[in-house]
Amino acid sequence: MNRNHFLKTTLLSGLALTYLPLNSFSLIQEKFTKNQLIGKGNPDIIGDTYTSKMHKEAKIAFEEMKVAALKDGINIEVVSAYRNFQKQKSIFENKYKRFTKERLTPIEAVEKIIEYSTIPGTSRHHWGTDIDIIDANYPKPESVLEEENYYGNGPYCKLKEWMNEHSESYGFYEVYTKSPNRKGFKYEPWHFSYAPVSISMLKAYQKLDIKSILKEENVLGNENFSEEFINTYKTENILDINPKLL
Repeated sequence: MNRNHFLKTTLLSGLALTYLPLNSFSLIQEKFTKNQLIGKGNPDIIGDTYTSKMHKEAKIAFEEMKVAALKDGINIEVVSAYRNFQKQKSIFENKYKRFTKERLTPIEAVEKIIEYSTIPGTSRHHWGTDIDIIDANYPKPESVLEEENYYGNGPYCKLKEWMNEHSESYGFYEVYTKSPNRKGFKYEPWHFSYAPVSISMLKAYQKLDIKSILKEENVLGNENFSEEFINTYKTENILDINPKLL
């Protein structure tokens, strides 16, 4: 997808939505099942490995962006793409067990986890639209996804500069920006989302009863998730993102 194609597609989509009756928005959102939205099965996901699985539309756009970046000497490598519910549950619960063993209270453990990691069933990576990226031209540092790697003399600073200039032309937008007013997850200069799909998935996702889902799935520590906690988490961690992705 080149810039002209992306802009044309976005314009036509916007015009189409302008002439849809209001009740058509619910029809758009209903095309996603609960399981798709929480990472428990999605027929639109393609790819064979943890780093290659993506939503089919995001995959096409990513490959075109990768080719363009290569021409400029940037070798975009995905280190995390589609992540299913069980994978996220394992990540979350392992951290939860570790932190509570370190004598943090259950809610303190959760608060520490959600500085960077999501609660299972709430990750944007469940949709196959989001990617974490590095520049494969450089040896991987001991800790890859760190802010310092994307600025100054960091190995991925040229990648970040290229993405700042070109990524939106391919539909990819930084999710957790460096805005001083943003709350929720800490800044992630490596995390980008394919907007043409993720925007509509987020709209559909907001209709889900997250508290009930976490209880149904028996996520470790879910008994500590009050209505107030869930509402704050939704406001700050799920919705306080790059405004262009809302």
